[in-house]
Amino acid sequence: MPYKKAVARRDGLFSLQKQEGNDVDWSLMFHKRVMVFGCGNILKGDDGLGPAVVRLLEEQGGLPDEVGLLDIGTSIREVLLDMLLMDPKPARIIVVDAVTEPSRNAGEFWEIDVDMVSPKKVKDFSLHQFPSVNLLKDLKETTGMDVRILVVQTGCIPDEIDDRLTPEVTAVLPRVADRVRELCLLP
Repeated sequence: MPYKKAVARRDGLFSLQKQEGNDVDWSLMFHKRVMVFGCGNILKGDDGLGPAVVRLLEEQGGLPDEVGLLDIGTSIREVLLDMLLMDPKPARIIVVDAVTEPSRNAGEFWEIDVDMVSPKKVKDFSLHQFPSVNLLKDLKETTGMDVRILVVQTGCIPDEIDDRLTPEVTAVLPRVADRVRELCLLP
């Protein structure tokens, strides 16, 4: 079964499509036990990490049918708002994104515990302006959903269009994909 992909439209919204380009029913994605959201702008260098991880997992294959992979670009906030309102919800969501944190080295990879991010620290992370962290906390608290955030430190977010990842971020992609796979297979 081909995985779904969010495709940006000119109006700033996105629509889900199969890899062949046919529209699919958005609600199908919310019948998966595990959802992986690859966040980021593929035209802004290392910000495209999340979609690159989703693409790598699609290429590797082998994930169970109960796992949905979705390149959501920079639309995490809209997807999470929809998820708050939809039923049924997945048991686990995994958000993969790039961050820019001055104290980290390019290509450094870690997991952020959504419960450990204090309101004062929310602005320290660039996870697409991170009001999403509050939405992730709400999802976890109101639904009991297992929420995981995997991030990689950026090396470069260019001012101009550039779809290339830095060598440091490219090198860590397989490790991030392996960790996502591990999380997808947890009961």
